[in-house]
Amino acid sequence: MTVSKRMAALAAVGVVALFALEFGERFSVPGVRGVVTAAEAVVGRPATPVSVAGVARRSVRRCAVGVYHC
Repeated sequence: MTVSKRMAALAAVGVVALFALEFGERFSVPGVRGVVTAAEAVVGRPATPVSVAGVARRSVRRCAVGVYHC
């Protein structure tokens, strides 16, 4: 077996393992945790992108740096 075939087989096994982890978490299999966790941002908090405070903070910063022509 050549190196490229081994790498392809290893990549395929990795992809299957990631899918198995995600499906295990989705179907609530006990003891299986997925790779990607759920986002826990709350809209309206100052650090979220759609909050008024966040938009105002970024607008002021971009005007000061010169991204916008204010």
